[in-house]
Amino acid sequence: MRETVQLAIMFADIAGSTKLFETVGDTKAREITSRCIDLLKRVTQDHGGRVVKTIGDEVMCTFPSSDRAADASVKMQEEVGAHGLRWGTDLKIRVGFHFGEVIQENDDVFGDAVNLAARMSGQAKGDQIITTGETMACLSPRLKNKCRKLLTTMVKGKTAPIGIVELTWGEEEELTIMAGHSRSITQHNTGPTMSISFEGRVITLCHADPVVSFGRGSTNTFVVPDSMSSRVHARIEFRGGQIYLVDQSTNGTYVQLSNGEPPILVHREERPIEGAGVIGLGRVVTPNDPLAVHFQ
Repeated sequence: MRETVQLAIMFADIAGSTKLFETVGDTKAREITSRCIDLLKRVTQDHGGRVVKTIGDEVMCTFPSSDRAADASVKMQEEVGAHGLRWGTDLKIRVGFHFGEVIQENDDVFGDAVNLAARMSGQAKGDQIITTGETMACLSPRLKNKCRKLLTTMVKGKTAPIGIVELTWGEEEELTIMAGHSRSITQHNTGPTMSISFEGRVITLCHADPVVSFGRGSTNTFVVPDSMSSRVHARIEFRGGQIYLVDQSTNGTYVQLSNGEPPILVHREERPIEGAGVIGLGRVVTPNDPLAVHFQ
């Protein structure tokens, strides 16, 4: 039977599955991805949704409302995060969804809303949930308050710009957990180093401790609760005697050197840094900005 209905369409897939196979081997990777897909199916059903199909390491499903899709997407992220540790890997998923009119026929769904949901999944990074501004407008206030607008952009197949929105999750708990951890930590090492500080906490980057990370998520070395920062925003690495800034965010990372030169934008790339200055996640900051990360 062919009918036109209003549904939330969701795509959820495993981020970095190719790397997973390279890291743990084919047999273990297949076991982990299979368990993850089963988990995503279970969460879908628990929230009143229907699994339409699985495509490799991706699940396509539908929900009767945007709220149910949103709640399911948050639960998927929470469950995958918890189970990934038990499976012995830092597993992450990307989720994208959109609510709109679709054609439903023979247990499958078609239409512009399906294509747009797939585009939102393509916009997401691991640990991220992406939807459209149109879908955000359909959410209840409880969920709308967890959304943040990222950008407006043209999407293939659409004549008008589409609002890209992130549905955040787990952040209230993360900020509470980190609240008591702003003590000063100084490590002593020989050789080249870089001192990095935020909110009174100081870490020395060196050969022995070669990476620090920044973002809204609690797994980062420095949790920066800025609305412009991504959950996993950027990291600074000590590699081969050189310090690199590696950005993996939506809005980019700005480096303001103390020599007075214009800010440098690093976006989805890496760049060597040296000297002293401040880093802003998603925006330009000054040394006195409370959300500025200092380095020297």
